[in-house]
Amino acid sequence: MRPIRYSINVTLDGCCDHRAIPADEALHRHHAENLGRADALLFGRVTYEMMEAAWRSPSPHDDDPFARSIDAAKKYVVSTTLDQVDWNAELVRGDLATAVRRLKQSQGKGLFVGGVRLPLALAELGLIDEYEFVVHPRLAGHGPTLFEGLSKHVDLTLVSRVEFGSGVVALRYAPRA
Repeated sequence: MRPIRYSINVTLDGCCDHRAIPADEALHRHHAENLGRADALLFGRVTYEMMEAAWRSPSPHDDDPFARSIDAAKKYVVSTTLDQVDWNAELVRGDLATAVRRLKQSQGKGLFVGGVRLPLALAELGLIDEYEFVVHPRLAGHGPTLFEGLSKHVDLTLVSRVEFGSGVVALRYAPRA
């Protein structure tokens, strides 16, 4: 079964707005390595469109390992408003729990999910197998914030911790059984 791994950049005050969070070469390398642990990406419409606008080749970032990884990756897009997708992507339709469980049951290394709203829905369904919070030493003073509206607690166990020279810390957790 393919695990679903969630990774997101977040400030100390919980902001996950990508415009409020600087990324450097070390972080791009880290995220490219993460993508290497998966054979597909799972996005909602907003994240898919944002990532496509930033990373689809040709782009100014084509020499960046993260850009090459994300451009080449298979993508599944959960959307009720899009009629079609390209960029090596396929639409996911129907009941979210059923569709994602089917993706998890197929062969492969794993699925990486990003964004805010889709991971909230997946957390509600208990479908995320690993959470990584890449915490930036910054206060943004605004949102969006992670898991706003989560209806139940999700208890986690620390699996690993990586510190970067910039002061960023990547904390990886697994849900407690």
